[in-house]
Amino acid sequence: MPKAKLVTIFGGSGFVGRYIARRMAQEGWRVRVAVRRPNDAIYVRPYGVVGQVEPVFCNIRDDDSVRDVLRGADAAVNCVGVLAETGKNTFEAVQQEGAARVARIAAELETPRLIQISAIGADADSDSAYARTKAAGEKAILDAYPQAIILRPSIIFGPEDEFFNRFGKMARMGPVLPVVGASTRFQPVYVDDVAQAAVKGVLGQAAPGIYELGGPDVNTFRELMVYMLSVIRRRCLIVNVPFWAASIMGRGFDLLQKLSFDMIDPAITRDQVANLRRDNVVGDGVKTFADLGIEPTSLEAVVPEYLWRFRPSGQYSDIKQSAQNLPGN
Repeated sequence: MPKAKLVTIFGGSGFVGRYIARRMAQEGWRVRVAVRRPNDAIYVRPYGVVGQVEPVFCNIRDDDSVRDVLRGADAAVNCVGVLAETGKNTFEAVQQEGAARVARIAAELETPRLIQISAIGADADSDSAYARTKAAGEKAILDAYPQAIILRPSIIFGPEDEFFNRFGKMARMGPVLPVVGASTRFQPVYVDDVAQAAVKGVLGQAAPGIYELGGPDVNTFRELMVYMLSVIRRRCLIVNVPFWAASIMGRGFDLLQKLSFDMIDPAITRDQVANLRRDNVVGDGVKTFADLGIEPTSLEAVVPEYLWRFRPSGQYSDIKQSAQNLPGN
């Protein structure tokens, strides 16, 4: 019996990576989950049968480390990225140099397929270092590995997301919900749809190139917060923080993070403010989910299933509401 094929997923225990790992295991592939802390990624093992999904150590900033986890792989998926810089994990080191390293070594080892998870908004001329390094990483990948598939999702939602969960927590803390860039438009995309797109790339069911991935609806930041509040059944005053004020706040949080030696997680950074100035939606004339034969999932089909815990009565909200509708109440 032929040995099952092997895929190496860099950042395979992260938000997007774990969904790709699960789907690849379901496809019958062996899955090598390349992470900095394998002991913290043990939860990926049950995605497959015994020994099918294994977390292994890898530092994407080191050639030998990347080469070790790519050796023998039939495909590679790079999900590694950072939303805020901490220590040596800078945007340049991870999203530019790290991505370039994976592509260069994948080409050197003749790894048959390479899929990169990037982001809508990747732009070499952006004011945001996050967006610039995403673009630089994409260029380096295509220079070293021209047949690569690059996926650019809009903001990603799902049970473990850092978007709706974050603002759901904030809504529990007080009557005011501050947002930066209330009119900025997003096209939220379900995490498992992104994973499905990556799997099609691994299986050779997608043509090389860049794909921009967005959900079925385009919403402003404010509209997304209004929807989120309706799901968690809370009332908050949504206050738009002007970009100039948010930049000052971001500068302060950046300084506080440095002074604390990265012990404090900043509420917002200057770079995130710069990123929020631009819409995050699928462009015109680009490859999309339609080219992959995938119909994107709506917010309404998923978000209520995991945001219920932010409701005033948590999992008992529906029961409490039903009781209020009983005769005599």
